[in-house]
Amino acid sequence: MKRKILIVDDEKNTREGLKWALEGKNHEISLAANGQEATDLLSIQPFDLVITDLKMPHMDGMQLHEYIHSRHPQTFVIILTGHGTVESARAAFKKGVYDYIEKPVNIDELNQIVERALREKNLEEENEELKRNLEEHYGLNNIIGKSEPMKQVYKRIIQVAPTKATVLIQGESGTGKELIASAIHYNSPRKSRPFIKLNCGALTPTLLESELFGHEKGAFTDAHRQKIGRFELADGGTIFLDEISETSLEFQIRLLRVLQEQEFERVGGAQTIHVDVRIITATNQNLKERMEAGAFREDLFYRLNVIQINVPPLRERTEDIPLLVDAFLKEFCRDNNKSLLKISPKTMTLLQNFPWPGNVRQIRNVIEGMVVMATSDELTPDNLPDEIRASGDKDHYIRIQTGVPLSEVEKQTIESTLRATNGNKAKTARILGLGRKTLYRKLQEYGIE
Repeated sequence: MKRKILIVDDEKNTREGLKWALEGKNHEISLAANGQEATDLLSIQPFDLVITDLKMPHMDGMQLHEYIHSRHPQTFVIILTGHGTVESARAAFKKGVYDYIEKPVNIDELNQIVERALREKNLEEENEELKRNLEEHYGLNNIIGKSEPMKQVYKRIIQVAPTKATVLIQGESGTGKELIASAIHYNSPRKSRPFIKLNCGALTPTLLESELFGHEKGAFTDAHRQKIGRFELADGGTIFLDEISETSLEFQIRLLRVLQEQEFERVGGAQTIHVDVRIITATNQNLKERMEAGAFREDLFYRLNVIQINVPPLRERTEDIPLLVDAFLKEFCRDNNKSLLKISPKTMTLLQNFPWPGNVRQIRNVIEGMVVMATSDELTPDNLPDEIRASGDKDHYIRIQTGVPLSEVEKQTIESTLRATNGNKAKTARILGLGRKTLYRKLQEYGIE
């Protein structure tokens, strides 16, 4: 996709020179001799990026930025500054200008900054489009991912949500199983009723029964009054039981009865209570193996496993990492009252090549720490935790699932090699044994930016 760039400078040679430097990169370039011409062009067509001189008559670069920021907030602005105005450019940087370049302009530096800006704009737009589409069609805007494994998860959510079926969500710790359960509930006919969550692994068997089924006054020591359990609170809605594999066999018998009969008694009580509750469970363990080991009831497993959703680990959907990083950067910069930080290409490469044993939860925590501790406007490898920075010394690799089409393997190989070369297409072509024209054709064919 061609990106529209507007170059604003009162010096014709500078305008023409910058256009010459950028137009070979498949960009659509427009020129303006002053701020007024720029605002006129902006009023009739959108631009992805504006490169403007800081010092111009009538309307200077900062005034133009303020106009763009108020009327066209999706447009990135880069300021050109002379030696005597660097401090002014740095001040503009803090007010939302994407970056600044000192004159005389270094063409390589210009191309690097422009490519980085457009790369970040691509991420921003992908995130917004993804959220918009998920919200419009599915109401899944809290789940981030456009990879094929995540598309399969979305598909199953939409298929199962309108039904009454019990759902078992399996996935490693930190993959977002609770978000999946929430998406199922809020896309179901029960969405106006309660969504009650409980981590079964965090409670002893006695406390777990009391929490879920409630208890009568005097049922056990410290039971000084009647307690309404979570199954009662969830009546008409959904209850989500995380870490279901950690429950005792005795508890599993009681849960099986609720599944079969939709009824139970409070601990220490005789009155049978009837409820209408949909049950969604989750585990980071293999329930079949637990069942075979005698730690999980076979009859309960088959009642819970009516519909199974497997959430992929982050290492199997690395193309989602830039989207996650972009979303978390915005969240934590906003929460910590910081201007939106940039992330260097090398840093992103390291993040994409790390295996993330803690999955989405881990990368979220890493980005939060980087934002909090950042001392400059760009996050570099020095901002990364030691284990992630050290992983950059390892050979680059990609994981390919069995049965993936060859076209997808080729696409992932090209993307991974581009990341490893920091976007150097000539080097990528040499490594892959392709002619440059062939590489460019494949980039266009696969929609790789």
